Amino acid sequence: MGYKVVVAGATGNVGREMLNILAERHFPVDEIAVLASRKSLGTEVSFGDKTLKTQDLDTFDFTGWDIALFAVGSGPTEKYAPKAAASGCIVIDNSSLYRYDPDVPLVVPEVNPEAVDGYAKKNIIANPNCSTAQMVVALKPLHDRAKIKRVVVSTYQAVSGSGKDAIDELWDQTKSIYNPTDDYQAKVYPKQIAFNVIPHIDKFLDSGDTKEEWKMVTETKKIVDPSIKVTATCVRVPVFVGHSESINIEFEDFLDEDEARDILREAPGIMVIDKREDGGYVTPIECVGDFATFISRIRQDVTVENGINLWCVSDNLRKGAALNAVQIAETLGKRVLQKG
Repeated sequence: MGYKVVVAGATGNVGREMLNILAERHFPVDEIAVLASRKSLGTEVSFGDKTLKTQDLDTFDFTGWDIALFAVGSGPTEKYAPKAAASGCIVIDNSSLYRYDPDVPLVVPEVNPEAVDGYAKKNIIANPNCSTAQMVVALKPLHDRAKIKRVVVSTYQAVSGSGKDAIDELWDQTKSIYNPTDDYQAKVYPKQIAFNVIPHIDKFLDSGDTKEEWKMVTETKKIVDPSIKVTATCVRVPVFVGHSESINIEFEDFLDEDEARDILREAPGIMVIDKREDGGYVTPIECVGDFATFISRIRQDVTVENGINLWCVSDNLRKGAALNAVQIAETLGKRVLQKG
């Protein structure tokens, strides 16, 4: 017996990826509905070998549906998620709207699957920020062995994290540089992204941090351990898909780099590729379409008493969004719904 599943925002990058992953992982679906805004009504999307037509999110009745995967942004989520939840459908939300609500679990299944059990307070489960999701997958097994005191992370985030318009902007800017007759101005980003990097993701806060950096700090504390100190610098780079992170970790206890490598090799959701030779590491283009979070460049940081450096790469449309949402649904099924 399977589930009645709704995908809201099915025509967007993340929504389409959710459908792909549901099919790839053979999620037990008895019936599926794909929803979009009225302007995209009737657009066809693929689910395995089926072609589905989108229905209107505004008028859809969630009564009798088991799980709704939301990929519509905070504004529509605020309007429609409570409606779905009140009808008895469990919402797994990819926006930032509910991540910091104490009554809504924020879940990365490899890290805190037990948190799913708290869904019933609002019938909603939150998916973390893409940059946080891959980082905590790497942090948790190391934290279990030698408690983490502090994390310093610099991210190198793909434009797909900003949506389809950002992908188009990188493509069009790149073409315009090679063809000077094309005069393309920045629209999505405040500065040119082609052949450039921008140390600015989301809006600036009074502290000088950006909202993206604040998200990584706050979400890591909620998912892994509130005692961990985190400081982040988040940078947009001219890569289409795949977020990369340089992570420096300071532990309470000494952890040898070889033991860290062994721990990560055995950890769920992680693939270690770490050879000290040319090309013995993973870059974002190599992780596209993969389920794993890849770890490379594991080495001792001798500038602090108990430090480790590592390089972390993941497909941000998958582990950073769609895959994690589907994994939450799988965890929900095993721990709570017990179907399929």
